[in-house]
Amino acid sequence: AYVPLDPAYPEKRLQYILEDAGIQILVTESHLTKWVSSDVERICLDKNSQEIRNEPITTPVHGVTPENLAYVIYTSGSTGNPKGVMIENYNVYRLFASTNKFYKFSSSDVWTLFHSYAFDFSVWEIWGALLYGGRLIIVPYWISRSPEAFYKLLIDEKVTILNQTPSAFRQLANTNKEWANQGLELNLRYVIFGGEALDVFSLSTWFNDYTLSIAKLVNMYGITETTVHATYHWIIGNDVAYSKSSVIGKPIVDLEIYILDINRHIVPVGVTGELYVGGSGLARGYLNRPKLTAERFIPHPFSDE
Repeated sequence: AYVPLDPAYPEKRLQYILEDAGIQILVTESHLTKWVSSDVERICLDKNSQEIRNEPITTPVHGVTPENLAYVIYTSGSTGNPKGVMIENYNVYRLFASTNKFYKFSSSDVWTLFHSYAFDFSVWEIWGALLYGGRLIIVPYWISRSPEAFYKLLIDEKVTILNQTPSAFRQLANTNKEWANQGLELNLRYVIFGGEALDVFSLSTWFNDYTLSIAKLVNMYGITETTVHATYHWIIGNDVAYSKSSVIGKPIVDLEIYILDINRHIVPVGVTGELYVGGSGLARGYLNRPKLTAERFIPHPFSDE
């Protein structure tokens, strides 16, 4: 399993993850190792480049199964210390198997790795491209912070699958008219939102500037514990005109969604409750936190029905 560490994160957070996950091997670059304890083996892509080139390039023999861990990604820690979420290989595979029924991803698609690889939205971006033999464009940090530069990259690389948080997309949409006036067009098939609540009214600029046939917009809700995405909602013009809140839509086909009250009874339509997610996308649990895992990953409340 891999544990992604973003060097842009505070050293205190990185040290915490390194110790909490019991990481023994760190793949990095030599200038990023000052804070790493001496008992962690370091493989530096720059310093050890010759040794790496001497390694065989044949496919390694392994005994990995669908039930083995694929990765551990840590939560933001906004409600306490960051928690490592354990995701198995099968969780990731079924995410794409369940959603490709309507996306129809292929080897001709071009994706961008726009988000930090320590943020679980990156799992969708990286493996969505590579699983189908597509092309993955790794977006340099400075370009990800410039809507104009990123828009140009989308045009130059002929990107077809764009994944964005709504706040990032708002800035991108505001640059659209300038590029459209120059006759430069995007090749997007889908714009997929995730990572935060979507204010659909903020998409009015995009809908006003583009015909609906250019790219389909989809809002996907999910958290790390449910393997990136749990629901989807196709966004249409009426949503922009009439929706007053973020619409997360329907569950992915192999997941179940319930809205329950404090006693875990289904609430009537229109009554506020808490969202429960079940199905094959659920994580194995939290790394080294059996008590919290038992609290959050509960037995199915309706398994006998």
